[in-house]
Amino acid sequence: MNLPNKLTMFRMILIVPFVILLLGGEWGWYRALLGDGLVYTDLAALVVFVVASLTDLLDGKIARKYNLVTNFGKFMDPLADKLLVSAALIALVELGRLPAWVVIVIISREFIISGFRLVASDNNRVIAASYWGKFKTFFQMVMVCLMIADISTLQLLTDVVMWTALVLTVVSLVDYLAKNWAVMGEQK
Repeated sequence: MNLPNKLTMFRMILIVPFVILLLGGEWGWYRALLGDGLVYTDLAALVVFVVASLTDLLDGKIARKYNLVTNFGKFMDPLADKLLVSAALIALVELGRLPAWVVIVIISREFIISGFRLVASDNNRVIAASYWGKFKTFFQMVMVCLMIADISTLQLLTDVVMWTALVLTVVSLVDYLAKNWAVMGEQK
């Protein structure tokens, strides 16, 4: 359990307090404690989400720089990312800040890519992330941050970032499929 793997596990653990902070007011159990001060829990949820997102940058850089890449990390890092983003997106639907169909598109893309990676892995091939995928991830993270913050004066920016993230989700999927379609025909 090296440092990058610990950061990945830490990111997964942070999902729990993130969701509790973001949705706790909706559940009503701490509304009695905080009254209408729920904006502070959104701010705390935003801080937790940003910290969790930053661990994603750190674990990969550290693993590559110090040659600490492990099979555990190869499996858990993308899983932790998908769990964090999926939890955030689903919570934002619950809060009425994000349309469910957008989440369906984003999560569907992740399942399709994961399926391709499993087939490739079964054929001893590793498919690297593309720049489109990295741009998609960046815009999704910014979108989530803006939607957690829920600042009415930034609604136009939030909408533009959401649509950009959605377009990049589809473009990165098409790019991924086009570049890696041969994997589906390979036999072990």
